[in-house]
Amino acid sequence: MNAQDTISSSSDPGSSSPGAKPSSFDPGMTLEQAGHIDLHMHSTASDGRLSPQALMTLCHQRGLSCAALTDHDTIDGVEAAAHEARALGMTLVPGVELSTRWQGVGIHVVALWHGPARAPMMALLERLAQARHDRALEIAARLEKVGLENALARAREQNPDARLLGRPDFARALVEAGLVPDMMRAFKRYLGAGKTGDVKVHWPTLEETLEGIRQAGAVAVVAHPLRYGLTRRRLGLLLDEFTELGGEGAELISGYQNDDRSRDLASLLVKRGLYASLGSDFHYQGGALAPGTLSTVPRSQLVPIWQHPRLIPAFKRP
Repeated sequence: MNAQDTISSSSDPGSSSPGAKPSSFDPGMTLEQAGHIDLHMHSTASDGRLSPQALMTLCHQRGLSCAALTDHDTIDGVEAAAHEARALGMTLVPGVELSTRWQGVGIHVVALWHGPARAPMMALLERLAQARHDRALEIAARLEKVGLENALARAREQNPDARLLGRPDFARALVEAGLVPDMMRAFKRYLGAGKTGDVKVHWPTLEETLEGIRQAGAVAVVAHPLRYGLTRRRLGLLLDEFTELGGEGAELISGYQNDDRSRDLASLLVKRGLYASLGSDFHYQGGALAPGTLSTVPRSQLVPIWQHPRLIPAFKRP
């Protein structure tokens, strides 16, 4: 469904002026009014550093009233996060950040939905879980050859709650072992593109991923479209194919962005009739980003993702 065809679920967005932070989530809000929403965050279920419950508590402390937990390729933390969110009077939207590939580039797609995950989504997640497990074994084997003994066990110690390990877990293991001074150096020397621990995984194609999301009744959103290092032309091609394959949204704002690039991205999304989402991509405390940390939302004709007809029930107040 094209976002331009959507009618707001509420004709009264409230008394808040643009940029204000209302006291509770209103599905009729414009993008500019959504100062207390974050639809892209991670917990210890994947590569975040806070448990799902602790993450929701932090969101509440920071004044958020609506959040989505979008761990990498798993929904293991969603139930716990939803329970905590309800106790805090917050709205929790089920989500996941799926790994996929497009023209040789790793692309992430956030899926958001209402209610329990359906069978097609679970099948897609199981496929991704196997791919991540195989990759972790290979990364561990490679890092052991460069001096990280018991690499898999050391990475597991960094994130014991996660069923699936990622490169950040190995990066923290390298730091703890004294092989590098910090996470940035771990990626620069061992885990970044073209390095020893850069193991290519056979992620599902963009087409396969979007078909699984569609069959599950979820809504597909391109995660942080400005972070893939694509030229404007290639980004346009990605968005074209994404839309043609049934994708319906993109993250207009992902954490901190250049305002000029945000405005240009808004124009690309408007042209393709995509819904707009907002998220910090929060992983851990102490970094540059926190739940709800977002750059200025440019004025545009974009329709918020929370006004998508299939998602309106997910965004209702608890």
